[in-house]
Amino acid sequence: MAENNATKILWVHGHPESDSLNHQLMETASRNLRCRAEVTVVDLYELGWNPVLNSAELSGTGGPAPEVVAQQHLLRDADLLIIQFPLWWHGMPAIVKGWFDRVFSHGFAYGIKHPETGRTLKYGGGGLAGRRALTIVTAGDRQSSFDPRGINGDIELLLFPLLHGTLWYSGISALKPHLIAGTDVPGWSDADDECRRLLDRLDTIFDEEPIRYRALESGDYWPDRTLAPEHAWASEGLAMHIRAD
Repeated sequence: MAENNATKILWVHGHPESDSLNHQLMETASRNLRCRAEVTVVDLYELGWNPVLNSAELSGTGGPAPEVVAQQHLLRDADLLIIQFPLWWHGMPAIVKGWFDRVFSHGFAYGIKHPETGRTLKYGGGGLAGRRALTIVTAGDRQSSFDPRGINGDIELLLFPLLHGTLWYSGISALKPHLIAGTDVPGWSDADDECRRLLDRLDTIFDEEPIRYRALESGDYWPDRTLAPEHAWASEGLAMHIRAD
């Protein structure tokens, strides 16, 4: 993380169109944040990012590619990671997923051993512990469809593979996702309002409490990585991995 007093933010943006709502949100919000933090924007489409993890990178032979090293330096130096993308087929665009595949590599984001026990650090540990992340997502369907009873599913649980299985796995504390919904609903014209809502949230982003995922080393899990029964009664499904106390 940043060693000086300036807060550093890495903003990873993944929308192909420069005139999109996503681009407008990123431009407006990153400009506002620069008044009080050092902000680096990585526009994956503008960068021409190759999302494909090849066999050499996977095996580690020859070391990571220069473009991967550059992204890892930015991430290592950041206090806050912002990931922004449109929700496509209930997930990230391939270019964003490929950024995670290549940048969150073994020995950097995961596969880190505890210096005393030799156990692999994960789910609250990992190579990126101490950082926070905010996910900003746009979606075409209406807000109510992403509520707990909505047909699309609760957005926090919908993004569980990213928030818990990727960020928390590598030690990053995930904040509640910021959803901008209804963009494909006929007559939608809330771009300015959504910009203001995002700016309002970012004004206090460093005061927010992250999602309280249970840490692997918290004692809440048995050695076989299952949640102890005394902790599982309070909720169902994936939500049981979030502390209620």
